[in-house]
Amino acid sequence: MPLQNRWSEEVSIADLQTLPRKDLIRHYVALAGTDPPRSLSREVIAHIIAYERQAAGTGGLSLRLRRQLRAIASEDRAVTPNTRLKSDARLVREWNGVSHVVDRMEDGFVYRGRTYNSLSAIAREITGARWSGPRFFGLKASA
Repeated sequence: MPLQNRWSEEVSIADLQTLPRKDLIRHYVALAGTDPPRSLSREVIAHIIAYERQAAGTGGLSLRLRRQLRAIASEDRAVTPNTRLKSDARLVREWNGVSHVVDRMEDGFVYRGRTYNSLSAIAREITGARWSGPRFFGLKASA
């Protein structure tokens, strides 16, 4: 469905800057299908709506599609296995006083009985932050 058909009333992009927050939220919900995060200011919500309208008019990606792409990209299977390590290689990394052992298998990497497609996913599991897996495990020098 085209973006313009989701609007309850036609509002110009210039008018978005003067709309009350409750009206902006209504337009945001019509656009995204969900409430905006509470921490977003009225001005940021207006900018998001304006961007989405302009993107729809020029063929850009919608907010919903970008969210779907981010979700796919964050899944372990979205990343191909590192082929530089031979099967049956073992990596050991100490983090916060705990030794973490990762085994390289033909179909990925095994950590704590679970198979991952990338070392970066394992590094994220261990640290809770986005790390380069090869860098975390010492396979790649730091910049």
